[in-house]
Amino acid sequence: MAVLAVLVSVLAGCSLIAPVEPAPGSPPASALDDLLARVAVVPERPDVPGYQRSCKQGDGCVFGPAWTDDHDGPGGHDGCGTRDNVLALSLTDVQFRPGTNDCVVVAGTLADPYSGEVLPFTKQNANEVQIDHVYPLAAAWDMGAAAWPLETRIRFANDLDVNLMAVSGAENQAKSDKTPADWLPPDPAYHCFYVGRYLTAAVSYGLPVTAADRDAMAAVSAGCP
Repeated sequence: MAVLAVLVSVLAGCSLIAPVEPAPGSPPASALDDLLARVAVVPERPDVPGYQRSCKQGDGCVFGPAWTDDHDGPGGHDGCGTRDNVLALSLTDVQFRPGTNDCVVVAGTLADPYSGEVLPFTKQNANEVQIDHVYPLAAAWDMGAAAWPLETRIRFANDLDVNLMAVSGAENQAKSDKTPADWLPPDPAYHCFYVGRYLTAAVSYGLPVTAADRDAMAAVSAGCP
């Protein structure tokens, strides 16, 4: 049923039902088709044991401490945590906590790339805006990251250029660790944009997609300009 719901949502963004103008910054179909041709495809997502995101004592901490600055990717070792780096890049009208060297974001406005809504962000209501791993960490673990060195997993979890976006907290929770066969942004205008980001993360890190994911994303691409 989940796959069917996604395909209905995909069709809503295609000319077969009602054309939807892709959101600004969406890649063209040619770019998506190029990425689809380059990404590896597997029949289904395996269930690999050992995934533990938590870094509490006794837990696996398999992608390193959340939002660490101690990594060699974009924004690493700049004195700011990854979450604040993503917020600073994603929000408009950004306000920083005084005395933090423009690190700690306390307020701003998000044009949510999942719902299309404009959301206020404040430090007091931080969960209203969350940071999403476009290619979910749990899915990445199952699809190959379990075999990576820890430093590669830490970079992937904090790669603000490729795999991180500030989004609606509610939509981030709804997505969880679902992949495109089971979840796409509720606003069809952002389907092309999201698929572009998902495929870029997959190709950049050599992660495969399932056949069902490939089919769902190809359907999205067919409706992009």
